[in-house]
Amino acid sequence: MSKPQSQNEMNAGRLESPRLGEPFLLTPGPLTTSYAVKEAMLRDWGSWDGEFRAMTVELREGLLALTGDTEGVLDCVPMQGSGSFAVEAMIGSFVPKSGKVLVLANGAYGKRAAETVKYLERGLSFVDKGDYMPPRGDEVAAILATDPDITHVLAIHCETSSGILNPVKEISDAVEAAGRKLLVDSMSAFGAVDLDINEVRYEAMVSSANKCIEGVPGFGFIIACKDSLEAAKGNSHSLSLDVHAQWAHMNKTGQWRFTPPTHVVAAFLVALRAHKEEGGVAARGARYTRNRDVVVAGMRDLGFETLLKDRWLSPIIVTFFCPADERFEFTRFYELMKDKGFIIYPGKLTVVDSFRIGCIGQMDEHVMRNVVRAAKEALVEMGVADASPPEIALIERAKLAA
Repeated sequence: MSKPQSQNEMNAGRLESPRLGEPFLLTPGPLTTSYAVKEAMLRDWGSWDGEFRAMTVELREGLLALTGDTEGVLDCVPMQGSGSFAVEAMIGSFVPKSGKVLVLANGAYGKRAAETVKYLERGLSFVDKGDYMPPRGDEVAAILATDPDITHVLAIHCETSSGILNPVKEISDAVEAAGRKLLVDSMSAFGAVDLDINEVRYEAMVSSANKCIEGVPGFGFIIACKDSLEAAKGNSHSLSLDVHAQWAHMNKTGQWRFTPPTHVVAAFLVALRAHKEEGGVAARGARYTRNRDVVVAGMRDLGFETLLKDRWLSPIIVTFFCPADERFEFTRFYELMKDKGFIIYPGKLTVVDSFRIGCIGQMDEHVMRNVVRAAKEALVEMGVADASPPEIALIERAKLAA
């Protein structure tokens, strides 16, 4: 077995090196962060202090700068908690109690959004495209034409259970043409995949600190139209997840309503500045795309097959079918990869076994070549000579060609 390489050895001179000796997180977040991001959490901050209020302003303004908003129609509301907290806050605050949401699902996170709508006792229309297929604009238009009670459509920008990048632009066009409102869960895409408000006309979108900006977990954020934020007053089911109340309080006092994750905010600002220095959304997305292309090409050379056709592959995370070889056992493969310095992600498919490799975080194409090399070594150690998937996997994937 080869000796695990440290992050410093594999990443030297290409990105700011993360802490020596930690494995790379090949996941859709939490992800591998820079040493500077970790170091920012070594200082304590007073949540009411002027310095921290200034940090909150920088955070909000920095995120708004990524939206394409030149008219000042949007505002940013950070919200304590994980990304799912922010999704629930968005649905509960922008969908009135009499509203109805069309949830477009093709994986676990669309299903979670639908479950959230049910918990909040809003009306629900649900489309489940399965593991392989994206929702399309013409489908959305047809549903909206037959159901005038639908007030909102919720789309997942990148469904990380499969790695599919959904066509939010055509969904947005259909929603706008029907006079309804779009909510976007861009949890794993914002910051690396363009979501320009001038192209994708959303009422609100959400993402999280520990995704493509490369911060650490602790808060999500809602970016929404100011007029919709005004209109959201009184909608929320929750005291702590009321986006309007958080927004109004921040604008009035400069403070979070309840105890903020101060260390996480400090780390996020370091990550946000690094994001800008790298070249913003375009450059971050280009690096992740190179990561994806290298790992996909290398894994295919080993015999692995991707769940998705190239057209739908996101630069965020890629799902691979597990090999048909009976000597392949995912748990053993996982441990071997971890021993070599890489933590991969289990699959979430319902039809065939799979695993996922994330492309985001403080990693570049040189790291991804080492991922492929580690996978090759792991197969050898398991006695797996052929990484080809079972036939049923390819039959299921063929549905994407339809």
